Amino acid sequence: MTIKSNYVDIKNKKIYPAEISFSNGKIDSIKQIEENVDGYALPGFVDAHVHIESSMLIPSEFARLAVIHGSVGTVSDPHEIANVMGLEGVYYMIENGKKVPFKFNFGAPSCVPATSFETAGAEINVDGIKELMANPDIKYMAEMMNYPGVIFEDPMVMAKLEAAKKSGKPIDGHAPGVRGEDAKKYISAGISTDHECFTLEEALDKLKLGMKVIIREGSAAKNFESLISILPEHTANVMFCSDDKHPDDLMLGHINKLAARAVAKGIPLFDVLQVACINPVKHYGLDIGLMKIGDPADFILVEDLKEFNVTATYINGQQVAKNGISLIDRIEEKTINNFNTSLKNINDFKLKPITNHIHVIQAIDGELITKSFKTTANIEQGNTVSDTKNDILKMAVINRYSESPPTIAFINGFNLQEGALASCVGHDSHNIIAVGTDDASICKAVNLIIKNEGGVSAVSNNNEHVLPLPVAGIMSTDEGQKVADAYSLIDRFSKEKLGCRLRSPFMTLSFMALLVIPRLKLSDLGLFDGGDFKFTPLFIEAENVV
Repeated sequence: MTIKSNYVDIKNKKIYPAEISFSNGKIDSIKQIEENVDGYALPGFVDAHVHIESSMLIPSEFARLAVIHGSVGTVSDPHEIANVMGLEGVYYMIENGKKVPFKFNFGAPSCVPATSFETAGAEINVDGIKELMANPDIKYMAEMMNYPGVIFEDPMVMAKLEAAKKSGKPIDGHAPGVRGEDAKKYISAGISTDHECFTLEEALDKLKLGMKVIIREGSAAKNFESLISILPEHTANVMFCSDDKHPDDLMLGHINKLAARAVAKGIPLFDVLQVACINPVKHYGLDIGLMKIGDPADFILVEDLKEFNVTATYINGQQVAKNGISLIDRIEEKTINNFNTSLKNINDFKLKPITNHIHVIQAIDGELITKSFKTTANIEQGNTVSDTKNDILKMAVINRYSESPPTIAFINGFNLQEGALASCVGHDSHNIIAVGTDDASICKAVNLIIKNEGGVSAVSNNNEHVLPLPVAGIMSTDEGQKVADAYSLIDRFSKEKLGCRLRSPFMTLSFMALLVIPRLKLSDLGLFDGGDFKFTPLFIEAENVV
């Protein structure tokens, strides 16, 4: 097959009209021609770090949406399903991904469970890491989130790292806020990347120490604006990723949107394209073509080099998207799950006060990190309750894998005026997490999740909505557009009816149980201080309140 377009030669920083021929999945020739042609041909975009599960779609459905935006591959960490299903979950993702023409590159989840301070559904031990790293379908060790374990040389952590190093495959990092000597020690363990930098200074420090920085822009965590200025000086050591992207956002764009934003900021075009298309392939050794003769025919056609509106996507020479329409067929897939908790009652969410003052989690819009403050508790008839006037709402985490009472905390930042939100997408262990204005609403939202054995829900005094997620309680097998529409409905309801002001309420909620990101979070075992990496009391003495 032959196409004519303006060929974007990223390596040599040239653009010229060309006739591009390909057959049997490979590029045969790229010949410069003397005629005017429309559009531009360039390598496809690659997401350098993503949890497919956060799209609430199985890999085959994720692919159908991603190719519309010119993505031809991902570096995918199946950490979320692994924390629910263990090795079975990892293999589920790999096998489903193979059923469509898209280049998923899965890693071996390094932290299952992520910490010992929460209840997960499975464990992947050192033998499991060795099994995965020996598998040719596994391209790297996924993010080592237990950075204290690396710094303090925890034997289990070091054994996993050693197994990964013996495989010769890259090791991904996760070290939010880690700098100085701790960062040196973390990197010296063989860890090559970090996507958790949230300040420019942190990113520059890690680059100087030899680490590659992945600029993240997801549905909740948005670090693009803070970090993009590291280009063009550090182009060779930077990549783009989404990390966690909800289905409604994936409908709108993917890595192509980051490329457009970078160009709009004046970053040189070829530097942007090296970061978006080339660097992930080189770093991870991916079988993704870079538009050279003999390469796999993985490339895209775009209208211009500013907006990067994609008119066609090719993978192994097969056209998989055309003018915003996915050409990948739907896959009917089985479901797997691990869910074992019964319906709750309102009394389960009552909390007898120990003192009159509490620690409060402070959610930050657009960030995974939280702050905290101390305040006077709102107590009614011996029950510690939400204070909607001051946006201090009751929050609960419920173990989904066995029967145990909910843990309770309080959170600021959601601004709900009535009702509650709940989700079984609760990083990293995916227990049920909920926030609400009153115990009855919290109980109702949680029970919607339990009845469906996974999903996201939102309830008001008179209405309720739920999006079931039957695959491990975190993904749907439905068509991507249908899932995106259902999610958008619940998202709008949480904002317009319940009053939430966050850009992505459910994504933010899902990270409020993510213990490996500082500062204050809640697991099914209690309130956790991610800075000191230990549990901390909810109730405090009055003299400790500022």
